[in-house]
Amino acid sequence: MNALILVRDAFVAAYPELIEETEKLCTNVTVMKTDDGVRKEELLKEAATADIIVVAVVKIDRDVIDAATNLKYIIKFGAGYDNIDVAYAEEKGIIVSNAPGQNAESAADLAFGLMLASSRSIPQKDAEVKTRVWNNSLGNEVHNKKLGIVGFGSIGQAIAKRANGFSMEVMAYGNYQNEEAAALLNVRFTDLDTLLTESDYVILSTSLTSKNKHFINRDTLRKMKSSAFLINISRGGLIHEGDLVEALKNGGIRGAALDVFEVEPSQNELSMLPNVIATPHIGGATYEAIVNISTITIDNIQRFIEEEELLFVVH
Repeated sequence: MNALILVRDAFVAAYPELIEETEKLCTNVTVMKTDDGVRKEELLKEAATADIIVVAVVKIDRDVIDAATNLKYIIKFGAGYDNIDVAYAEEKGIIVSNAPGQNAESAADLAFGLMLASSRSIPQKDAEVKTRVWNNSLGNEVHNKKLGIVGFGSIGQAIAKRANGFSMEVMAYGNYQNEEAAALLNVRFTDLDTLLTESDYVILSTSLTSKNKHFINRDTLRKMKSSAFLINISRGGLIHEGDLVEALKNGGIRGAALDVFEVEPSQNELSMLPNVIATPHIGGATYEAIVNISTITIDNIQRFIEEEELLFVVH
């Protein structure tokens, strides 16, 4: 059994057991470095002999699936699987699974950290002090403000839990409406227009689909307060980046904090704007999350080899 592992370099370094345990289960294990992007030609070459692919954010599209003539199983190293052509994989008889909820606390921590950092311009002030500039500036309290969460799955709920500690008024929008969780977390469901219009902070924590691609665009940004902040810890494709650049330059919204971009690594204007805090897709990059996801990944590889029922199969 041949395995191809396409996870971020830091994940492998943080938890080498992922490779070590996979090597015990599989005949051959190939690990590709992905942080600087993966050349398509190299990916197709390495995929050609793979029975199992473990992937974080690298795109597993039709070309890769067609090249991987031995491929039987794709394991998403995380929750969101929009980088995998699941429909085509199923058509080819290839199983796909993920690890939902395992990085929820990590992603929620980052979302809240980005919100606080935006409110007080913490990265900008840090950069100024390091260059011997000592300028005071006024920020805003998060306490008692209105927070809109787009997507109320495990990450959205974890964010809402944190918001309760800051006495925030929390609204949520999305297809998944867990009324019981909302009641416990003092969250009210609302329509998207209301959420965008009323919120001081909007956090995107929803999966990317063909239906919601670029749903944050010129029209929806115009509904937000000029004093509001947009935070995205989900997928870059949810935002029309050109429209967001325009809004940030023209004062349509006050600022943005983005952990994800439509093309990664990001080298566009958006990530360089002074009222943008940008991080390199680190929402799930904690030791705890990597251990959790790796444990499920190794378990599922063993289950697959031993022909046992798999965990978290994507349908």
